[in-house]
Amino acid sequence: MPGYLIKHEDIAVDGVPDLHIRSLLDRQQFSDPQGLALSQGISSAAWPLFGLLWPSGLQLAGRMAARTMVAGERILEIGCGLALASLVSHRRGADVTASDCHPLAAEFLAENLRLNQLPPMAYRHGQWSESATDLLPPVPQDQQTLSGRFELVIGSDILYERDDGGLLAGFIGRHVAQRAEVWIVDPNRGNRAKFSKQMAAMGFSLQEEPLQQAADATHAAYKGRLLVYRNAD
Repeated sequence: MPGYLIKHEDIAVDGVPDLHIRSLLDRQQFSDPQGLALSQGISSAAWPLFGLLWPSGLQLAGRMAARTMVAGERILEIGCGLALASLVSHRRGADVTASDCHPLAAEFLAENLRLNQLPPMAYRHGQWSESATDLLPPVPQDQQTLSGRFELVIGSDILYERDDGGLLAGFIGRHVAQRAEVWIVDPNRGNRAKFSKQMAAMGFSLQEEPLQQAADATHAAYKGRLLVYRNAD
Protein backbone atom coordinates (compact mmCIF):
# COMPACT_ATOMS: atom_id res chain seq x y z
CA MET A 1 0.00 0.00 0.00
CA PRO A 2 1.32 3.49 -0.86
CA GLY A 3 0.12 4.98 2.44
CA TYR A 4 -2.82 6.88 0.98
CA LEU A 5 -6.24 5.98 -0.43
CA ILE A 6 -7.43 6.79 -3.96
CA LYS A 7 -10.64 6.83 -5.97
CA HIS A 8 -11.55 6.69 -9.67
CA GLU A 9 -14.09 8.95 -11.35
CA ASP A 10 -15.34 9.74 -14.84
CA ILE A 11 -15.05 13.51 -15.17
CA ALA A 12 -17.27 15.37 -17.64
CA VAL A 13 -15.69 18.32 -19.45
CA ASP A 14 -17.94 20.05 -21.97
CA GLY A 15 -16.77 19.60 -25.54
CA VAL A 16 -14.53 16.57 -25.05
CA PRO A 17 -15.06 12.92 -24.08
CA ASP A 18 -15.18 12.19 -20.34
CA LEU A 19 -11.83 11.62 -18.65
CA HIS A 20 -11.26 8.75 -16.24
CA ILE A 21 -9.28 10.25 -13.37
CA ARG A 22 -7.48 8.67 -10.44
CA SER A 23 -7.36 11.06 -7.51
CA LEU A 24 -6.86 10.97 -3.75
CA LEU A 25 -9.86 9.79 -1.78
CA ASP A 26 -10.18 13.00 0.25
CA ARG A 27 -8.32 15.77 2.05
CA GLN A 28 -7.38 13.46 4.91
CA GLN A 29 -4.76 11.56 2.88
CA PHE A 30 -1.07 12.00 3.70
CA SER A 31 2.08 9.99 3.09
CA ASP A 32 5.54 11.51 3.02
CA PRO A 33 7.80 8.86 4.60
CA GLN A 34 11.01 10.25 3.10
CA GLY A 35 10.14 13.90 3.68
CA LEU A 36 10.20 14.72 -0.05
CA ALA A 37 7.11 16.91 0.12
CA LEU A 38 8.32 18.63 3.27
CA SER A 39 11.60 19.46 1.51
CA GLN A 40 9.54 21.36 -1.08
CA GLY A 41 7.75 23.32 1.65
CA ILE A 42 4.57 21.21 1.47
CA SER A 43 3.02 20.70 4.92
CA SER A 44 0.92 17.71 5.92
CA ALA A 45 -2.22 19.85 5.61
CA ALA A 46 -1.29 20.96 2.08
CA TRP A 47 -0.01 17.54 0.97
CA PRO A 48 -3.30 16.15 -0.42
CA LEU A 49 -4.32 19.29 -2.31
CA PHE A 50 -2.44 18.32 -5.47
CA GLY A 51 -4.37 15.07 -5.76
CA LEU A 52 -7.93 16.41 -5.63
CA LEU A 53 -10.15 17.75 -8.38
CA TRP A 54 -11.03 21.39 -7.74
CA PRO A 55 -13.87 23.45 -9.24
CA SER A 56 -11.49 25.99 -10.77
CA GLY A 57 -9.55 23.18 -12.42
CA LEU A 58 -12.74 21.97 -14.07
CA GLN A 59 -13.45 25.50 -15.29
CA LEU A 60 -9.97 25.80 -16.79
CA ALA A 61 -10.28 22.38 -18.43
CA GLY A 62 -13.55 23.50 -20.02
CA ARG A 63 -11.89 26.63 -21.38
CA MET A 64 -9.05 24.61 -22.87
CA ALA A 65 -11.53 22.22 -24.44
CA ALA A 66 -13.24 25.12 -26.22
CA ARG A 67 -10.13 27.13 -27.12
CA THR A 68 -9.05 27.32 -30.75
CA MET A 69 -5.89 25.32 -31.35
CA VAL A 70 -2.86 27.38 -32.42
CA ALA A 71 -0.23 25.70 -34.59
CA GLY A 72 3.24 25.71 -33.04
CA GLU A 73 2.05 27.06 -29.70
CA ARG A 74 3.68 25.76 -26.52
CA ILE A 75 1.44 25.58 -23.45
CA LEU A 76 2.55 25.37 -19.81
CA GLU A 77 0.29 24.53 -16.88
CA ILE A 78 1.70 25.69 -13.55
CA GLY A 79 0.68 24.26 -10.17
CA CYS A 80 -1.05 21.60 -12.23
CA GLY A 81 -2.06 19.14 -9.47
CA LEU A 82 -3.99 16.46 -11.36
CA ALA A 83 -3.46 18.46 -14.57
CA LEU A 84 -6.99 18.14 -15.90
CA ALA A 85 -6.57 21.13 -18.25
CA SER A 86 -3.30 19.69 -19.53
CA LEU A 87 -4.92 16.32 -20.16
CA VAL A 88 -7.70 17.97 -22.14
CA SER A 89 -5.19 20.00 -24.18
CA HIS A 90 -2.95 16.98 -24.76
CA ARG A 91 -5.89 14.92 -25.97
CA ARG A 92 -6.67 17.67 -28.49
CA GLY A 93 -3.11 17.51 -29.83
CA ALA A 94 -1.59 20.58 -28.15
CA ASP A 95 2.09 20.80 -27.22
CA VAL A 96 1.57 21.04 -23.47
CA THR A 97 3.86 20.70 -20.45
CA ALA A 98 2.44 20.21 -16.96
CA SER A 99 4.40 21.37 -13.92
CA ASP A 100 4.10 21.17 -10.15
CA CYS A 101 6.40 20.85 -7.15
CA HIS A 102 4.57 17.96 -5.46
CA PRO A 103 6.68 14.78 -5.58
CA LEU A 104 3.68 12.63 -6.61
CA ALA A 105 2.23 14.87 -9.33
CA ALA A 106 4.23 13.18 -12.11
CA GLU A 107 3.18 9.71 -10.97
CA PHE A 108 -0.53 10.60 -10.89
CA LEU A 109 -0.26 12.26 -14.30
CA ALA A 110 1.38 9.20 -15.83
CA GLU A 111 -1.34 6.94 -14.46
CA ASN A 112 -4.15 9.20 -15.70
CA LEU A 113 -2.56 9.30 -19.14
CA ARG A 114 -2.54 5.49 -19.11
CA LEU A 115 -6.12 5.23 -17.91
CA ASN A 116 -7.27 7.42 -20.79
CA GLN A 117 -5.07 5.66 -23.36
CA LEU A 118 -3.16 8.84 -24.08
CA PRO A 119 0.50 8.99 -25.16
CA PRO A 120 3.17 10.33 -22.77
CA MET A 121 3.06 14.04 -22.02
CA ALA A 122 5.81 16.37 -20.85
CA TYR A 123 6.02 16.98 -17.10
CA ARG A 124 8.57 19.18 -15.35
CA HIS A 125 9.26 20.04 -11.73
CA GLY A 126 8.17 23.66 -11.30
CA GLN A 127 9.11 25.36 -8.04
CA TRP A 128 7.88 28.97 -8.07
CA SER A 129 10.79 30.23 -5.99
CA GLU A 130 13.20 28.95 -8.63
CA SER A 131 15.79 31.56 -9.53
CA ALA A 132 19.52 31.85 -9.77
CA THR A 133 19.78 33.41 -6.31
CA ASP A 134 17.46 31.01 -4.44
CA LEU A 135 18.66 28.18 -2.25
CA LEU A 136 16.39 25.58 -3.80
CA PRO A 137 15.23 22.33 -2.25
CA PRO A 138 16.45 19.21 -4.08
CA VAL A 139 14.50 18.14 -7.13
CA PRO A 140 13.24 14.52 -7.05
CA GLN A 141 15.80 12.36 -8.84
CA ASP A 142 13.34 11.12 -11.47
CA GLN A 143 12.15 14.62 -12.49
CA GLN A 144 13.58 17.39 -14.65
CA THR A 145 13.28 21.06 -13.77
CA LEU A 146 11.23 23.37 -15.94
CA SER A 147 13.02 25.32 -18.66
CA GLY A 148 12.11 27.10 -21.86
CA ARG A 149 9.46 29.66 -22.73
CA PHE A 150 5.81 29.24 -23.63
CA GLU A 151 3.22 31.17 -25.61
CA LEU A 152 0.41 30.26 -23.20
CA VAL A 153 0.73 29.73 -19.45
CA ILE A 154 -2.35 28.43 -17.61
CA GLY A 155 -3.25 27.77 -13.99
CA SER A 156 -6.28 27.34 -11.74
CA ASP A 157 -6.78 28.49 -8.15
CA ILE A 158 -3.09 29.27 -7.71
CA LEU A 159 -3.52 32.64 -5.94
CA TYR A 160 -4.33 31.04 -2.60
CA GLU A 161 -1.38 32.47 -0.62
CA ARG A 162 -0.05 35.97 -0.04
CA ASP A 163 2.93 36.55 -2.27
CA ASP A 164 4.26 39.99 -1.46
CA GLY A 165 7.62 39.12 -3.01
CA GLY A 166 6.08 38.26 -6.38
CA LEU A 167 7.48 34.73 -6.57
CA LEU A 168 4.67 33.48 -8.80
CA ALA A 169 4.76 36.47 -11.13
CA GLY A 170 8.53 36.18 -11.35
CA PHE A 171 8.28 32.48 -12.16
CA ILE A 172 5.82 33.22 -14.93
CA GLY A 173 8.05 35.99 -16.26
CA ARG A 174 10.94 33.55 -16.61
CA HIS A 175 8.87 31.14 -18.68
CA VAL A 176 6.75 33.25 -21.04
CA ALA A 177 7.64 33.93 -24.65
CA GLN A 178 8.10 37.46 -25.98
CA ARG A 179 4.42 37.48 -26.94
CA ALA A 180 2.34 35.38 -24.61
CA GLU A 181 -0.90 35.03 -22.72
CA VAL A 182 -1.43 33.87 -19.14
CA TRP A 183 -4.81 32.37 -18.24
CA ILE A 184 -5.68 31.94 -14.58
CA VAL A 185 -9.04 30.78 -13.28
CA ASP A 186 -9.49 32.27 -9.83
CA PRO A 187 -12.40 31.64 -7.40
CA ASN A 188 -12.41 35.31 -6.31
CA ARG A 189 -9.56 35.02 -3.82
CA GLY A 190 -8.27 38.14 -2.12
CA ASN A 191 -4.74 37.94 -3.54
CA ARG A 192 -5.84 38.62 -7.10
CA ALA A 193 -5.29 42.41 -7.03
CA LYS A 194 -1.74 42.15 -5.71
CA PHE A 195 -0.81 39.56 -8.32
CA SER A 196 -2.29 41.68 -11.11
CA LYS A 197 -0.14 44.64 -10.02
CA GLN A 198 2.95 42.42 -10.12
CA MET A 199 2.04 41.24 -13.62
CA ALA A 200 1.41 44.82 -14.73
CA ALA A 201 4.90 45.76 -13.53
CA MET A 202 6.26 43.18 -15.99
CA GLY A 203 4.30 44.71 -18.88
CA PHE A 204 1.15 42.56 -18.81
CA SER A 205 -2.31 43.99 -19.43
CA LEU A 206 -5.33 42.31 -17.83
CA GLN A 207 -8.72 41.33 -19.12
CA GLU A 208 -11.16 39.81 -16.61
CA GLU A 209 -14.15 37.66 -17.43
CA PRO A 210 -16.68 36.72 -14.73
CA LEU A 211 -17.36 33.01 -14.48
CA GLN A 212 -20.67 31.88 -13.08
CA GLN A 213 -22.16 28.42 -13.49
CA ALA A 214 -25.35 27.10 -11.96
CA ALA A 215 -25.34 23.61 -10.52
CA ASP A 216 -26.54 20.82 -12.80
CA ALA A 217 -26.46 17.03 -12.92
CA THR A 218 -22.71 16.86 -13.56
CA HIS A 219 -21.31 20.14 -12.19
CA ALA A 220 -21.46 22.01 -8.90
CA ALA A 221 -22.25 25.73 -8.87
CA TYR A 222 -19.22 27.93 -9.52
CA LYS A 223 -18.42 31.62 -9.24
CA GLY A 224 -15.07 33.15 -10.07
CA ARG A 225 -13.09 34.89 -12.80
CA LEU A 226 -10.93 34.10 -15.78
CA LEU A 227 -7.92 36.38 -15.65
CA VAL A 228 -6.22 36.84 -19.02
CA TYR A 229 -2.86 38.63 -18.98
CA ARG A 230 -1.10 39.66 -22.20
CA ASN A 231 2.39 41.05 -22.43
CA ALA A 232 3.14 44.08 -24.56
CA ASP A 233 4.03 43.61 -28.23
